[in-house]
Formats: sequence, C-alpha cells, structure tokens
Amino acid sequence: MRLNNSYLGVTAALLASGMAAQAQPPGRPAMVSDTPVVLGDPYVVGGTSYRPADPASYDEVGIASVSDAPSRGETTANGEAFAPDAITAAHKTLPLPAYVEVTALGSGRTILVRVNDRGPMRNDRIIGLSPGAAAQLGVADGAPVRVRRVNPPEQERAVLRARGRAAERLETPPALLKVLRAKLGAAEMPSAAPALPAAPPAKTPPVPAKARPGADFDVPAVAAAKTKPAQPPAARPARATAAEKPVALSPTAGTYVVQVGAFSSRARAEALAASIGALAEASGALWRVRLGPYATRQAAQAGVRKAAAKGFEKATILANDGR
Repeated sequence: MRLNNSYLGVTAALLASGMAAQAQPPGRPAMVSDTPVVLGDPYVVGGTSYRPADPASYDEVGIASVSDAPSRGETTANGEAFAPDAITAAHKTLPLPAYVEVTALGSGRTILVRVNDRGPMRNDRIIGLSPGAAAQLGVADGAPVRVRRVNPPEQERAVLRARGRAAERLETPPALLKVLRAKLGAAEMPSAAPALPAAPPAKTPPVPAKARPGADFDVPAVAAAKTKPAQPPAARPARATAAEKPVALSPTAGTYVVQVGAFSSRARAEALAASIGALAEASGALWRVRLGPYATRQAAQAGVRKAAAKGFEKATILANDGR
C-alpha cells in the first residue's frame, strides 16, 4: 500500500500532538506556539549593547544563571506566561523562541531547552535557566555551561511547548569536556605546564623557584623532565624541597593555595571565583582565582578536588606567597 506525502504529514502531526498532550499534566496552561518568531530591538546591559539576531549556528561556553522570574514581570519577552517548571531559558540575542542544547561542563550532562525570554541581565552570564531547566540539568546559579543552537524534531519541540521535558542527550565524552573547559578559560586560564619552561629566562632565579613547586605537583613527569636541561641544578632539588623545606617557598611558610586560573579580565575572574567559592586576587596585570589558604600541602589537595568537581581539573597547588 502506497502512502502519499499528505497522509504521512498528517500522521506526524498527530503523533507530535499526542506526545505533547502526554507531556502536559492536567491543569497546566495550553501549549504555547513557536510563531511568530521575535527578535526585538537592540538594548544595553551594564554599558554593553546587544543586538538580537538569527544566526544559523551558535555555540558558546560561559556561565549560566538561574532565575525564577521573567524579564517582564509575569510574561517573557515574547509574550508567554512564565512557567518556572518549564524547560526554558533567557538569552540576550537568539530569536524567541529558539532551541538550544545546554551542557553542564562539570558533569557532561546535556538537555534540550527552549529559549523564550531576554536575559540574563548580567554581562558575565550567557544564559538564564528557568528553575525547571536548572533542575533537569542538575546545576545551580553560576555553573559553567556550553550553549549550542540546534534544530530538534517537531516531536521534541511539542514536548517543550507543552512544558514537558525532552529526552536527555548522551553525556558529553570526557575528551570533549576537557576541550570545552579549556575553551571557557582559553588564554585567560593557562595551566602550570606552559609557564614552567618560560619562567626561568624571563625572571630572576628566585622567582622561578616559587613557580616550580606548584608545577611539580601537577605537571606530568614528561613535561617536568623537559625542564631539567634548562635548569639542571634546580630541577632535582625542587622535588625534594617542595615537601621537605617549605620555608624556602615563600615568606609565609607552611601555607598553600590552590590556583584555579589567572585572568586578564577582573570580571571573568570574579565570576569564576563566585561560582566555585574562591577568591579573586590582583597580581600585577592578572587576576588570580585561588582557593585557600591551607596549612599543609596535603590539606590543599581538598582544594584541588573541589576545583575538579566544578570542572577545572588543572588547578595547581602553590606556596602562599601573597602574590
């Protein structure tokens, strides 16, 4: 039996409607619509201008916020009633509505979200998740995320329009998570490994001596071996003195900090510090995000584990030199 295209189209529409009806519990408002699509006029947040647009692709990493209120009181920017438990979000420039996959960079978990509002009204946040979306993703305010625009099938769109939850995506592979976390920091968050060979020629001998112990805990053996030709007398003592002679590390001997990253932007440093419960400290032209201080190097391992749990696996233990 041959089925024409009209019959197939009607069947697909009925299936989508059936899924949406099942996803919509009794007593909830009627399903919302994906039309008309709204862009809106340019606007300013904290001195920064934003111009809504309709890009074919969008893929960014940054910090998410969680909001229990829409940008316009009781309704979202495209006129829909705000539903805290719906899987929705606010974005500064994407069309309303738009569909995005949001990945938690701490866990790798990914969900489908419908964007129907403008915001968040902070320049250090790239998306504002509804409480329902945050709960499904398993994140809190300030979580590092990836936001990628997608074009899901109508069945999944209908489920979200009915304020249900679409099926979760496969968890992001660890290798890709590392790439995304590195992209979040980019040049703003160098690891200890690249700094190790560059420090000796650029600074006087006492300064690299402070940098080596932190790298000694985190840099793989291969990377550490490469530094020995450049600093043959200092490379071997550094491994012994890191644990045996903390007095030589800094004026405040016996205390340590865990450095999560170094930023040229104060705003980015403070945003990251707030999200992981750390401190952002000025150091020359950089802002360093650090956990601690800790009384011993062993105690500082708790800070390393805390940073890793937040998605930052290259946190470095350093002697607390006050810089």
